[in-house]
Amino acid sequence: MAGVSPAPAKRRSVRRDSESTLDSVPLKFIPTMQPRLVDQPPAGEGWLHEIKYDGYRCQLHIDGSQITTYTRNGHDWTHKFGPIAKAARAIPARQAIIDGEICVQDERGVTDFSALQSAIKSRPQDLVFFAFDLLHLNGGDLRPAPLEERRAKLRLLISQVPGSRIVMSDEYDGDGAAFFDLVSDLDLEGMVSKRKGSRYWSGSSEAWRKTKCWAVSTMAVIGVERDKAGVPYALLANERGYQGAAFVGLPVGLRREFWRYVEGKAAAVAPIVGLKKSATWLQPGMTAKVRYLKGSDKMRHAVVQGVDFQA
Repeated sequence: MAGVSPAPAKRRSVRRDSESTLDSVPLKFIPTMQPRLVDQPPAGEGWLHEIKYDGYRCQLHIDGSQITTYTRNGHDWTHKFGPIAKAARAIPARQAIIDGEICVQDERGVTDFSALQSAIKSRPQDLVFFAFDLLHLNGGDLRPAPLEERRAKLRLLISQVPGSRIVMSDEYDGDGAAFFDLVSDLDLEGMVSKRKGSRYWSGSSEAWRKTKCWAVSTMAVIGVERDKAGVPYALLANERGYQGAAFVGLPVGLRREFWRYVEGKAAAVAPIVGLKKSATWLQPGMTAKVRYLKGSDKMRHAVVQGVDFQA
């Protein structure tokens, strides 16, 4: 079979070892397996549970002297994830495809997506790759193999990598509800449950299930803005200042009251000094019950579930 010529592209990280892929088929990106979103974690003993990391999904390819990191959609981001590609040189494999998540951790060890975005540009040395699945190893397609077998092989590989740049995503083999309570108490984003014995399927699958952790707070509605499609969002604040925007997801009756208040209680200027937005600002008097995703210092996936009005 024809050999593979090393690519000189700047976005590649070259392994400095003697192994080659002259007897192997060049690796190609594999569309990733995606968990189904559920309201509750699955019950029973047939599942392994992992923390849902708040980062960028990454498929790491080791192909002889060539190392590449792909995004969830197959874009080559090796130039952005350089330290991870460099660390991957230590993985003892001629060929491998590893599925995982690239993250940045805060002082508590919790993954922080907003910090990740700035780290890619200014602090790439802070990047960490959490490996959770092995799709290919030394010419062999591992996708048909059971989950536990793939992870055992992956754990052996990762255990031989020095440092903390590439680490294994640990699993919890036990009650899903108990693990969810722990994840929620730690203010993490959520968890992913994977069916024991399952193979790796590209695309969405019931064999992987994602359960998110939500917080609910009451905040003052200080304004309303619309996105480019005209979708309305409530601008929210509390005693700590401006907190963010939330989709106005109200039933018909409350929605009418919401817009009646907006039309009758408009304010000339923003109630918080320095807040620059193209919005309809409001006089004090309306509060909202807001649900948003845990695991971040910013409100994400926020929805207004109810409103109340001061007399």
